[in-house]
Amino acid sequence: MSAPQADAGGRTDDDREPSGEGRRPAAGAAGPYRLVTDDLELRRLVDTLAGEPRYALDTEFHRERTYWPRLALVQLAWPGELVLVDALAVDLTPLAAVLDGDGLAVMHAAGQDLEVLDRACGTLPRRLFDTQVAAGFVGFSTPSLAVLVERVLGVTLPKGNRLTDWLRRPLRSEQLDYAAADVRHLLAVHDALEPELRACGRLGWVQDECAALLERGVKVPDPETAWLRMKDARNLRGPARGVAQALAAWRERRAAQLDQPVRFVLSDLAIIGIAQHPPSTEHELRRIRGVDERHLRGGAARELLEVIRAGREQGSVSGPARRDELDRELRPAVALLSAWIAQLGRDLAIDTAVLATRADIEGFLRGDGSRLESGWRAELLGEPVRRVVEGQAALAFDPGGRLLLEDRSHRPLLVDLPRPSAPWTRPRG
Repeated sequence: MSAPQADAGGRTDDDREPSGEGRRPAAGAAGPYRLVTDDLELRRLVDTLAGEPRYALDTEFHRERTYWPRLALVQLAWPGELVLVDALAVDLTPLAAVLDGDGLAVMHAAGQDLEVLDRACGTLPRRLFDTQVAAGFVGFSTPSLAVLVERVLGVTLPKGNRLTDWLRRPLRSEQLDYAAADVRHLLAVHDALEPELRACGRLGWVQDECAALLERGVKVPDPETAWLRMKDARNLRGPARGVAQALAAWRERRAAQLDQPVRFVLSDLAIIGIAQHPPSTEHELRRIRGVDERHLRGGAARELLEVIRAGREQGSVSGPARRDELDRELRPAVALLSAWIAQLGRDLAIDTAVLATRADIEGFLRGDGSRLESGWRAELLGEPVRRVVEGQAALAFDPGGRLLLEDRSHRPLLVDLPRPSAPWTRPRG
Protein backbone atom coordinates (compact mmCIF):
# COMPACT_ATOMS: atom_id res chain seq x y z
CA MET A 1 0.00 0.00 0.00
CA SER A 2 1.57 3.26 -1.05
CA ALA A 3 1.89 5.79 1.74
CA PRO A 4 3.32 9.23 2.60
CA GLN A 5 7.01 9.40 1.86
CA ALA A 6 7.91 9.56 5.52
CA ASP A 7 6.28 6.17 6.03
CA ALA A 8 7.79 2.83 5.12
CA GLY A 9 5.74 1.73 2.16
CA GLY A 10 2.32 1.84 3.76
CA ARG A 11 0.98 -0.05 6.77
CA THR A 12 3.71 -2.06 8.44
CA ASP A 13 4.86 -4.26 11.29
CA ASP A 14 8.01 -3.91 13.31
CA ASP A 15 10.42 -6.85 13.25
CA ARG A 16 11.54 -9.83 11.22
CA GLU A 17 12.04 -13.58 11.45
CA PRO A 18 13.20 -16.02 8.78
CA SER A 19 10.97 -16.27 5.72
CA GLY A 20 10.75 -19.16 3.31
CA GLU A 21 9.38 -20.18 -0.04
CA GLY A 22 6.20 -22.13 -0.59
CA ARG A 23 2.79 -21.90 1.00
CA ARG A 24 2.54 -20.25 4.39
CA PRO A 25 -0.67 -20.21 6.46
CA ALA A 26 -1.72 -16.76 7.53
CA ALA A 27 -2.89 -15.98 11.05
CA GLY A 28 -6.33 -17.14 12.12
CA ALA A 29 -8.78 -17.73 9.29
CA ALA A 30 -6.98 -15.39 6.92
CA GLY A 31 -6.04 -18.24 4.59
CA PRO A 32 -2.82 -19.30 2.86
CA TYR A 33 -0.47 -17.41 0.57
CA ARG A 34 2.71 -18.13 -1.32
CA LEU A 35 6.01 -16.29 -1.02
CA VAL A 36 7.84 -16.11 -4.35
CA THR A 37 11.62 -15.73 -4.15
CA ASP A 38 12.63 -17.42 -7.40
CA ASP A 39 12.69 -16.05 -10.97
CA LEU A 40 11.32 -19.27 -12.44
CA GLU A 41 8.42 -19.29 -10.00
CA LEU A 42 7.68 -15.66 -10.91
CA ARG A 43 7.54 -16.52 -14.61
CA ARG A 44 5.07 -19.31 -13.83
CA LEU A 45 3.04 -16.85 -11.82
CA VAL A 46 2.98 -14.43 -14.76
CA ASP A 47 1.78 -17.19 -17.09
CA THR A 48 -1.07 -17.97 -14.68
CA LEU A 49 -2.08 -14.34 -14.16
CA ALA A 50 -2.08 -13.60 -17.90
CA GLY A 51 -5.43 -15.37 -18.22
CA GLU A 52 -7.12 -13.76 -15.22
CA PRO A 53 -9.78 -11.09 -15.94
CA ARG A 54 -8.82 -9.17 -12.78
CA TYR A 55 -6.35 -9.26 -9.93
CA ALA A 56 -5.64 -7.33 -6.72
CA LEU A 57 -2.30 -5.55 -6.54
CA ASP A 58 -0.33 -3.66 -3.90
CA THR A 59 3.30 -2.88 -3.07
CA GLU A 60 5.47 -2.22 -0.04
CA PHE A 61 8.34 0.19 -0.53
CA HIS A 62 10.60 2.77 1.08
CA ARG A 63 11.81 6.13 -0.13
CA GLU A 64 12.66 8.20 2.93
CA ARG A 65 16.41 7.63 2.49
CA THR A 66 16.56 7.43 -1.32
CA TYR A 67 15.61 9.62 -4.28
CA TRP A 68 13.92 6.76 -6.13
CA PRO A 69 11.42 4.52 -4.31
CA ARG A 70 12.86 1.11 -3.41
CA LEU A 71 10.40 -1.69 -3.94
CA ALA A 72 10.49 -4.42 -1.29
CA LEU A 73 7.38 -6.55 -1.84
CA VAL A 74 4.61 -6.99 -4.41
CA GLN A 75 1.29 -8.46 -3.29
CA LEU A 76 -1.03 -10.13 -5.81
CA ALA A 77 -4.37 -11.88 -5.33
CA TRP A 78 -6.90 -13.46 -7.65
CA PRO A 79 -9.65 -16.04 -7.05
CA GLY A 80 -8.17 -18.89 -5.05
CA GLU A 81 -4.62 -17.47 -4.90
CA LEU A 82 -2.63 -14.91 -2.95
CA VAL A 83 1.06 -14.40 -3.70
CA LEU A 84 3.75 -12.22 -2.15
CA VAL A 85 6.71 -11.55 -4.45
CA ASP A 86 10.02 -10.68 -2.80
CA ALA A 87 11.19 -7.78 -4.96
CA LEU A 88 14.70 -8.03 -3.51
CA ALA A 89 15.08 -11.66 -4.61
CA VAL A 90 13.65 -11.65 -8.15
CA ASP A 91 13.74 -9.63 -11.35
CA LEU A 92 10.28 -8.08 -11.62
CA THR A 93 10.54 -7.27 -15.34
CA PRO A 94 8.36 -10.25 -16.38
CA LEU A 95 5.50 -8.79 -14.33
CA ALA A 96 5.15 -6.14 -17.05
CA ALA A 97 3.32 -8.74 -19.15
CA VAL A 98 0.57 -8.87 -16.52
CA LEU A 99 0.32 -5.09 -16.18
CA ASP A 100 0.18 -4.70 -19.97
CA GLY A 101 -2.43 -7.44 -20.31
CA ASP A 102 -6.21 -7.32 -20.45
CA GLY A 103 -6.72 -8.01 -16.75
CA LEU A 104 -8.15 -5.32 -14.49
CA ALA A 105 -5.77 -4.25 -11.72
CA VAL A 106 -7.74 -3.58 -8.53
CA MET A 107 -5.73 -1.32 -6.22
CA HIS A 108 -6.31 1.04 -3.32
CA ALA A 109 -4.84 4.57 -3.33
CA ALA A 110 -2.71 3.60 -6.30
CA GLY A 111 -0.84 6.87 -6.88
CA GLN A 112 2.54 6.06 -5.35
CA ASP A 113 2.27 2.35 -6.19
CA LEU A 114 2.08 3.29 -9.87
CA GLU A 115 5.37 5.15 -9.63
CA VAL A 116 7.00 2.17 -7.93
CA LEU A 117 5.67 -0.30 -10.51
CA ASP A 118 6.73 1.86 -13.43
CA ARG A 119 10.29 2.00 -12.13
CA ALA A 120 10.42 -1.73 -11.33
CA CYS A 121 8.61 -3.09 -14.40
CA GLY A 122 8.85 -0.29 -16.94
CA THR A 123 5.08 -0.02 -17.36
CA LEU A 124 1.79 0.72 -15.62
CA PRO A 125 -1.41 -1.34 -15.47
CA ARG A 126 -3.35 -0.91 -18.69
CA ARG A 127 -6.65 -1.08 -16.79
CA LEU A 128 -7.18 0.14 -13.24
CA PHE A 129 -9.94 0.18 -10.62
CA ASP A 130 -8.88 2.21 -7.59
CA THR A 131 -11.11 1.31 -4.64
CA GLN A 132 -10.32 4.55 -2.81
CA VAL A 133 -11.38 6.59 -5.85
CA ALA A 134 -14.49 4.47 -6.28
CA ALA A 135 -15.43 4.80 -2.61
CA GLY A 136 -15.50 8.58 -2.98
CA PHE A 137 -18.42 8.22 -5.41
CA VAL A 138 -20.59 6.32 -2.92
CA GLY A 139 -20.24 8.56 0.09
CA PHE A 140 -16.81 7.79 1.59
CA SER A 141 -14.33 10.58 2.26
CA THR A 142 -10.91 9.32 1.08
CA PRO A 143 -11.09 6.16 3.20
CA SER A 144 -8.10 4.07 4.20
CA LEU A 145 -8.20 0.44 3.11
CA ALA A 146 -8.85 -0.66 6.70
CA VAL A 147 -11.86 1.67 7.01
CA LEU A 148 -13.25 0.66 3.63
CA VAL A 149 -12.91 -3.09 4.25
CA GLU A 150 -14.53 -2.78 7.66
CA ARG A 151 -17.42 -0.61 6.44
CA VAL A 152 -18.11 -2.60 3.26
CA LEU A 153 -17.27 -6.16 4.31
CA GLY A 154 -17.37 -6.05 8.10
CA VAL A 155 -13.79 -7.36 8.25
CA THR A 156 -11.14 -5.87 10.53
CA LEU A 157 -7.66 -5.82 9.01
CA PRO A 158 -4.61 -6.51 11.20
CA LYS A 159 -2.91 -3.46 12.61
CA GLY A 160 0.80 -2.89 12.24
CA ASN A 161 3.67 -0.60 13.05
CA ARG A 162 4.18 1.91 10.24
CA LEU A 163 7.92 2.05 10.97
CA THR A 164 8.64 -1.45 9.68
CA ASP A 165 11.73 -1.77 7.51
CA TRP A 166 10.39 -3.73 4.54
CA LEU A 167 13.85 -3.88 2.98
CA ARG A 168 15.34 -5.85 5.82
CA ARG A 169 15.60 -9.61 5.40
CA PRO A 170 14.40 -12.07 6.49
CA LEU A 171 10.81 -10.97 7.00
CA ARG A 172 8.70 -12.13 9.93
CA SER A 173 5.62 -14.23 9.27
CA GLU A 174 3.48 -11.57 11.00
CA GLN A 175 4.73 -9.01 8.51
CA LEU A 176 3.94 -11.27 5.58
CA ASP A 177 0.47 -11.90 7.00
CA TYR A 178 0.02 -8.17 7.29
CA ALA A 179 1.15 -7.52 3.72
CA ALA A 180 -1.14 -10.26 2.45
CA ALA A 181 -4.11 -8.56 4.12
CA ASP A 182 -3.58 -5.54 1.87
CA VAL A 183 -4.82 -7.49 -1.16
CA ARG A 184 -6.82 -10.32 0.40
CA HIS A 185 -10.13 -8.42 0.36
CA LEU A 186 -9.66 -6.01 -2.57
CA LEU A 187 -11.60 -8.11 -5.08
CA ALA A 188 -14.47 -8.49 -2.60
CA VAL A 189 -14.52 -4.70 -2.16
CA HIS A 190 -14.60 -4.34 -5.95
CA ASP A 191 -17.52 -6.81 -6.08
CA ALA A 192 -19.40 -4.69 -3.53
CA LEU A 193 -18.69 -1.26 -5.03
CA GLU A 194 -19.17 -1.92 -8.73
CA PRO A 195 -22.89 -2.88 -8.63
CA GLU A 196 -23.62 0.15 -6.43
CA LEU A 197 -21.77 2.43 -8.84
CA ARG A 198 -23.54 0.89 -11.82
CA ALA A 199 -26.94 1.27 -10.17
CA CYS A 200 -26.46 4.99 -9.53
CA GLY A 201 -24.91 5.65 -12.93
CA ARG A 202 -21.44 6.51 -11.63
CA LEU A 203 -19.35 3.56 -12.78
CA GLY A 204 -18.36 5.47 -15.90
CA TRP A 205 -17.23 8.38 -13.73
CA VAL A 206 -14.98 6.09 -11.70
CA GLN A 207 -13.56 4.55 -14.87
CA ASP A 208 -12.81 8.03 -16.20
CA GLU A 209 -11.03 8.98 -12.95
CA CYS A 210 -8.94 5.80 -12.96
CA ALA A 211 -8.05 6.30 -16.62
CA ALA A 212 -6.97 9.87 -15.83
CA LEU A 213 -4.83 8.55 -12.99
CA LEU A 214 -3.03 6.29 -15.46
CA GLU A 215 -2.78 9.00 -18.11
CA ARG A 216 -1.07 11.35 -15.69
CA GLY A 217 1.44 8.57 -15.30
CA VAL A 218 4.63 9.00 -13.38
CA LYS A 219 5.81 12.57 -13.13
CA VAL A 220 9.58 12.91 -13.09
CA PRO A 221 10.54 16.20 -11.41
CA ASP A 222 11.87 18.84 -13.81
CA PRO A 223 15.21 20.07 -12.39
CA GLU A 224 14.75 23.49 -13.98
CA THR A 225 11.55 24.16 -12.02
CA ALA A 226 12.65 22.50 -8.77
CA TRP A 227 13.39 25.90 -7.19
CA LEU A 228 9.70 26.82 -7.33
CA ARG A 229 8.87 23.99 -4.94
CA MET A 230 10.88 25.65 -2.16
CA LYS A 231 8.76 27.56 0.32
CA ASP A 232 10.69 30.87 0.27
CA ALA A 233 11.85 30.86 -3.35
CA ARG A 234 9.14 33.19 -4.63
CA ASN A 235 10.29 35.88 -2.22
CA LEU A 236 13.70 36.09 -3.92
CA ARG A 237 14.36 38.96 -6.30
CA GLY A 238 16.84 39.78 -9.03
CA PRO A 239 19.97 37.63 -9.49
CA ALA A 240 19.10 35.66 -6.35
CA ARG A 241 16.41 33.90 -8.36
CA GLY A 242 18.92 32.76 -10.97
CA VAL A 243 21.21 31.38 -8.27
CA ALA A 244 18.34 29.56 -6.55
CA GLN A 245 17.18 28.02 -9.81
CA ALA A 246 20.67 26.85 -10.72
CA LEU A 247 21.33 25.39 -7.26
CA ALA A 248 17.98 23.59 -7.04
CA ALA A 249 18.45 22.09 -10.53
CA TRP A 250 21.96 20.89 -9.59
CA ARG A 251 20.62 19.42 -6.36
CA GLU A 252 17.83 17.54 -8.15
CA ARG A 253 20.20 15.98 -10.68
CA ARG A 254 22.81 15.08 -8.07
CA ALA A 255 20.17 13.53 -5.79
CA ALA A 256 18.89 11.39 -8.68
CA GLN A 257 22.43 10.36 -9.58
CA LEU A 258 23.35 9.44 -5.99
CA ASP A 259 19.85 8.05 -5.25
CA GLN A 260 19.56 10.22 -2.15
CA PRO A 261 16.76 12.53 -0.94
CA VAL A 262 17.37 16.08 -2.09
CA ARG A 263 17.64 17.26 1.51
CA PHE A 264 20.69 15.01 1.92
CA VAL A 265 22.42 16.78 -0.97
CA LEU A 266 21.64 20.36 0.08
CA SER A 267 18.90 21.81 2.28
CA ASP A 268 16.37 24.44 1.22
CA LEU A 269 17.78 26.69 3.93
CA ALA A 270 21.24 26.44 2.38
CA ILE A 271 19.96 27.23 -1.13
CA ILE A 272 18.06 30.31 0.04
CA GLY A 273 21.04 31.47 2.11
CA ILE A 274 23.44 31.05 -0.80
CA ALA A 275 21.05 32.78 -3.21
CA GLN A 276 20.73 35.80 -0.92
CA HIS A 277 24.49 36.14 -0.34
CA PRO A 278 26.29 34.23 -3.12
CA PRO A 279 29.79 33.16 -1.99
CA SER A 280 32.77 33.25 -4.35
CA THR A 281 35.15 31.10 -2.30
CA GLU A 282 34.91 27.79 -0.51
CA HIS A 283 35.59 29.54 2.79
CA GLU A 284 32.61 31.86 2.25
CA LEU A 285 30.48 28.89 1.16
CA ARG A 286 31.17 27.04 4.40
CA ARG A 287 29.98 30.05 6.42
CA ILE A 288 26.49 29.98 4.87
CA ARG A 289 23.81 28.83 7.28
CA GLY A 290 22.54 25.37 6.40
CA VAL A 291 25.67 24.31 4.51
CA ASP A 292 27.19 21.33 6.31
CA GLU A 293 30.46 19.52 5.73
CA ARG A 294 28.58 16.50 4.37
CA HIS A 295 27.18 18.69 1.58
CA LEU A 296 30.66 19.56 0.33
CA ARG A 297 32.28 16.15 0.07
CA GLY A 298 33.45 14.46 -3.10
CA GLY A 299 34.18 17.64 -5.01
CA ALA A 300 30.70 19.06 -4.35
CA ALA A 301 32.16 22.34 -3.03
CA ARG A 302 33.86 23.10 -6.35
CA GLU A 303 30.73 22.12 -8.27
CA LEU A 304 28.59 24.37 -6.09
CA LEU A 305 30.83 27.39 -6.64
CA GLU A 306 30.64 26.84 -10.41
CA VAL A 307 26.85 26.50 -10.24
CA ILE A 308 26.62 29.69 -8.16
CA ARG A 309 28.75 31.57 -10.69
CA ALA A 310 26.58 30.36 -13.57
CA GLY A 311 23.44 31.30 -11.67
CA ARG A 312 24.70 34.83 -11.03
CA GLU A 313 25.57 35.26 -14.70
CA GLN A 314 22.10 34.04 -15.64
CA GLY A 315 20.56 36.81 -13.57
CA SER A 316 16.90 36.98 -12.60
CA VAL A 317 14.54 34.32 -13.88
CA SER A 318 10.78 34.50 -13.97
CA GLY A 319 8.60 31.86 -12.42
CA PRO A 320 5.20 30.84 -13.76
CA ALA A 321 2.37 33.26 -13.27
CA ARG A 322 0.79 32.89 -9.86
CA ARG A 323 -2.20 30.62 -10.26
CA ASP A 324 -3.75 31.60 -6.98
CA GLU A 325 -4.73 35.14 -8.01
CA LEU A 326 -8.25 35.91 -9.15
CA ASP A 327 -9.84 39.14 -10.22
CA ARG A 328 -11.14 40.85 -7.11
CA GLU A 329 -14.70 40.69 -8.45
CA LEU A 330 -14.57 36.87 -8.69
CA ARG A 331 -13.13 36.08 -5.26
CA PRO A 332 -16.52 36.00 -3.46
CA ALA A 333 -17.74 33.51 -6.05
CA VAL A 334 -15.19 30.93 -4.91
CA ALA A 335 -16.63 30.80 -1.39
CA LEU A 336 -20.21 30.65 -2.67
CA LEU A 337 -19.49 27.93 -5.20
CA SER A 338 -17.47 25.93 -2.69
CA ALA A 339 -20.46 25.96 -0.34
CA TRP A 340 -22.80 24.85 -3.11
CA ILE A 341 -20.48 22.02 -4.23
CA ALA A 342 -20.19 20.84 -0.62
CA GLN A 343 -23.99 20.75 -0.42
CA LEU A 344 -24.17 18.91 -3.74
CA GLY A 345 -21.67 16.36 -2.44
CA ARG A 346 -23.88 15.70 0.59
CA ASP A 347 -27.00 15.43 -1.57
CA LEU A 348 -25.35 13.00 -4.01
CA ALA A 349 -23.27 11.12 -1.39
CA ILE A 350 -20.06 11.97 -3.24
CA ASP A 351 -16.89 13.08 -1.50
CA THR A 352 -16.61 16.84 -2.05
CA ALA A 353 -12.89 16.51 -2.88
CA VAL A 354 -13.88 14.13 -5.68
CA LEU A 355 -16.35 16.61 -7.10
CA ALA A 356 -14.10 19.67 -7.10
CA THR A 357 -11.40 21.30 -5.04
CA ARG A 358 -10.99 25.02 -4.47
CA ALA A 359 -8.17 24.93 -7.02
CA ASP A 360 -10.57 23.41 -9.57
CA ILE A 361 -13.04 26.25 -9.01
CA GLU A 362 -10.38 28.96 -9.20
CA GLY A 363 -8.86 27.45 -12.32
CA PHE A 364 -12.27 27.36 -13.98
CA LEU A 365 -12.97 31.00 -13.09
CA ARG A 366 -9.56 32.05 -14.43
CA GLY A 367 -10.04 29.98 -17.57
CA ASP A 368 -6.55 28.50 -17.36
CA GLY A 369 -7.33 24.83 -16.96
CA SER A 370 -9.59 22.94 -14.58
CA ARG A 371 -11.18 19.52 -14.18
CA LEU A 372 -14.54 21.30 -14.45
CA GLU A 373 -13.92 21.94 -18.13
CA SER A 374 -14.17 18.35 -19.35
CA GLY A 375 -15.76 14.98 -18.73
CA TRP A 376 -18.60 14.35 -16.33
CA ARG A 377 -17.64 17.37 -14.19
CA ALA A 378 -18.24 19.76 -17.09
CA GLU A 379 -21.91 18.80 -17.26
CA LEU A 380 -22.52 18.32 -13.54
CA LEU A 381 -20.54 21.34 -12.29
CA GLY A 382 -18.92 23.37 -15.04
CA GLU A 383 -22.09 24.56 -16.72
CA PRO A 384 -23.88 25.51 -13.45
CA VAL A 385 -20.78 27.37 -12.25
CA ARG A 386 -20.62 29.28 -15.51
CA ARG A 387 -24.28 30.26 -15.19
CA VAL A 388 -23.76 31.54 -11.64
CA VAL A 389 -20.78 33.68 -12.65
CA GLU A 390 -22.60 35.05 -15.70
CA GLY A 391 -25.64 36.01 -13.59
CA GLN A 392 -28.00 33.42 -15.05
CA ALA A 393 -28.37 31.38 -11.85
CA ALA A 394 -28.51 32.14 -8.14
CA LEU A 395 -27.93 30.35 -4.85
CA ALA A 396 -30.58 30.25 -2.14
CA PHE A 397 -31.43 28.37 1.06
CA ASP A 398 -34.51 26.18 1.25
CA PRO A 399 -36.56 26.00 4.50
CA GLY A 400 -34.42 23.07 5.66
CA GLY A 401 -31.19 25.02 5.34
CA ARG A 402 -29.98 23.32 2.15
CA LEU A 403 -28.18 25.46 -0.40
CA LEU A 404 -29.90 25.29 -3.78
CA LEU A 405 -28.92 26.45 -7.24
CA GLU A 406 -31.85 28.10 -9.02
CA ASP A 407 -32.63 30.08 -12.16
CA ARG A 408 -32.17 33.73 -11.35
CA SER A 409 -35.34 35.80 -11.16
CA HIS A 410 -33.56 39.11 -11.91
CA ARG A 411 -35.86 40.74 -9.33
CA PRO A 412 -33.64 42.46 -6.74
CA LEU A 413 -35.02 42.65 -3.19
CA LEU A 414 -33.27 45.91 -2.36
CA VAL A 415 -33.95 48.71 -4.84
CA ASP A 416 -32.84 52.35 -4.94
CA LEU A 417 -31.29 52.47 -1.51
CA PRO A 418 -29.90 55.93 -0.66
CA ARG A 419 -26.12 56.31 -0.73
CA PRO A 420 -23.87 59.02 0.75
CA SER A 421 -22.86 61.66 -1.74
CA ALA A 422 -19.24 61.76 -0.56
CA PRO A 423 -16.97 59.81 1.78
CA TRP A 424 -17.24 60.89 5.43
CA THR A 425 -14.07 62.04 7.17
CA ARG A 426 -13.46 62.74 10.86
CA PRO A 427 -13.54 66.49 11.61
CA ARG A 428 -10.23 68.00 12.69
CA GLY A 429 -9.72 69.46 16.12
